[in-house]
Amino acid sequence: MSAQPRPLALALLLAFSSPAAFHAATASAAEPATAPAEGETGITLAPVTVSASALSLGSDDMSTPVSVLEGDELLRRREASLGETLEREPGIAASHFGAGASRPVIRGMDGPRVKILSDGSEIMDASTVSPDHAVALEPLLSRQIEVLRGPSALAYGGGAIGGVVNVLDDKIPTEVPQNGIEGSVELRGNTAAKEGAGAFAITGGSGNFAIHAEGLKRDARDYAVGHGWSGGGRVDGSYNETETGSVGLSWIGDRGYLGLAYTSQRNEYGLPGHSHELEGCHTHGDELHCGDHDDDDDDDHDHDHEEGGVPYVKLRSERWEMRGELLEPLPGFARLRVRAGHTDYQHDEIEDGAVATRFKNKAQDGRFELEHEPLAGWRGVIGVQASRRDFSAQGEESYVAPTLTRKNALFLIEERRFGDVRVEAGLRQEWQDIDVDSTQRDRSHTGSSVSLGAVWSFAPQYSLGLSLSRAQRLPTAEELYADGLHMATRTYERGNQDLKAETSHNVDITLRKQGGDTTFSVSAYHNRVSDYIFANTLDEVEGLQLIEYAQRDAVFTGIEGQVRQQLDRTYGLTLFGDYVRARLASGDGDRDLPRIPAHRVGLRLDGNWNVLRGEAEVYRVGKQDKVAEYESSTPGYTMVNLGVSYQTRYERFPVQLYLKANNLTDQKAYSHTSFIKDAAPLAGRNLTAGVRLSF
Repeated sequence: MSAQPRPLALALLLAFSSPAAFHAATASAAEPATAPAEGETGITLAPVTVSASALSLGSDDMSTPVSVLEGDELLRRREASLGETLEREPGIAASHFGAGASRPVIRGMDGPRVKILSDGSEIMDASTVSPDHAVALEPLLSRQIEVLRGPSALAYGGGAIGGVVNVLDDKIPTEVPQNGIEGSVELRGNTAAKEGAGAFAITGGSGNFAIHAEGLKRDARDYAVGHGWSGGGRVDGSYNETETGSVGLSWIGDRGYLGLAYTSQRNEYGLPGHSHELEGCHTHGDELHCGDHDDDDDDDHDHDHEEGGVPYVKLRSERWEMRGELLEPLPGFARLRVRAGHTDYQHDEIEDGAVATRFKNKAQDGRFELEHEPLAGWRGVIGVQASRRDFSAQGEESYVAPTLTRKNALFLIEERRFGDVRVEAGLRQEWQDIDVDSTQRDRSHTGSSVSLGAVWSFAPQYSLGLSLSRAQRLPTAEELYADGLHMATRTYERGNQDLKAETSHNVDITLRKQGGDTTFSVSAYHNRVSDYIFANTLDEVEGLQLIEYAQRDAVFTGIEGQVRQQLDRTYGLTLFGDYVRARLASGDGDRDLPRIPAHRVGLRLDGNWNVLRGEAEVYRVGKQDKVAEYESSTPGYTMVNLGVSYQTRYERFPVQLYLKANNLTDQKAYSHTSFIKDAAPLAGRNLTAGVRLSF
């Protein structure tokens, strides 16, 4: 074991070293917040404030669709990865890569087109570089997860043309607990991966200071797949071990707060589907050549690989975060908001007991937002954002040269109400410089983004939202400078130094009904992306593809939504679904884009018996046969899921018990969004049970 302090132990030590916390432990436990019962006939639930909205809007005021998971629903949906946690939401899929790595795929877009935030601050890991890299964030320690679809959050980057995922947590306290101390303890386990997981969170404080500590440990083995898979009963190398801990301290006053948190995370997870068979492949021009050559007796690819099992990743992430807010900081301004982070990230890909490739990412990011008082009826936020990312890869698969990426941005977002209509406009200007440590040339790019949206509350409980946007995404260092073999995705990648910014022209229309026995939210969108950056396949040998990043226009068109009908005071029925079609458009004919999710449609029956809640869900994912060149089609499948939660008390402490069964029929299923769909199908029948105690 490393001599470094283990994150879980560190969090426990610092949490209970606070005298104020010990003193407050004698106070009575805080009573749980009383949430309105879901689905009561004729009752309109208050909209949830969306933190990722720079203007702190309610979910019903957003001009583009937004999903918010919190409370009991989040407790039932949480999984080991962010992608799996969100994939049952309309318009969202997951980039499954075994059990250790899974990012959200929103409206057919993933990677750098989907920005992942920790309470407004970007997660500076390496998950946008490749789908086998995990997101350095733990869903089981989240308080609320928000998803903004489409290029609707210019405050966080014009490049997020797929959407934004904002994960809220309690790392940095924003208020002192009323009774001096509060927290929770949770234990859970499942059958498919024989997983055991435990988490805790505790906040204590007195006067103007509060301290928070949290931690989690997970041990999950190789997971079982659905019945009838030719590869066996379990996916070899699909295990996932996680340990994370965090400590935060805040000063809290009448007009705001300022806090600092440290988070340490350690992951170890397998890389299913990895093969050594093609490691000797190389390129001759635009062609792949594999196998031995007479003049290559001394080439670097001649490794003596023993049977050492599936390669795996050992990940280490250490992150410092600062958050603060101040009301009325200056005359004419209502609020100042500050977010900053420093990330030291490293992961090793280990083969046969030795480090084959080491990825490092040292990054800093910061943003300041000033909300001004209304001027001529307009309320708005002006902000500045900056980041610095020092990325390197060393070893057998160091297919990207070391790069230093610097970004700076200014943005302005304004809103005004005209009777029943709320209008919002946004502007963002970005500057990016990338220095590469190779013979390739450095590149600089600029991007301009603008959005205009309106929400019309044309009748009680009804609204119609329209959003128009032009957003630019700047190419990443990997798209510019990749050059080498990447076995995890079975590709030989070539960058393109001549790439320019891609430009998204998006129209999004959303119809909502927020209250009454029938509620719904249905959205349709059309997104034409000029100079869309994609991996163009030039050649293929035995499943290995030679790709080169290129630019062509692309079109994304889709619909998503859900309609819920309250049947009586106990039961409700929801119809949900989504569909996206994505293709390259040019004069020589259209071509489908790879790994686009298939259409999905389903029904969910929920019940609420006061302390007992439950749901039964069935949905069908269609066959995906609209595929790119060198890509195979994926059969459809049907999923049946059940879930129930029960609220009770242990002495004076609230306790929540939950049980869920996913893939109840043990269906063999493949995810079309996955690079390794055939080597790592989706999990089979999986029973998860957990208990959460709050105090």
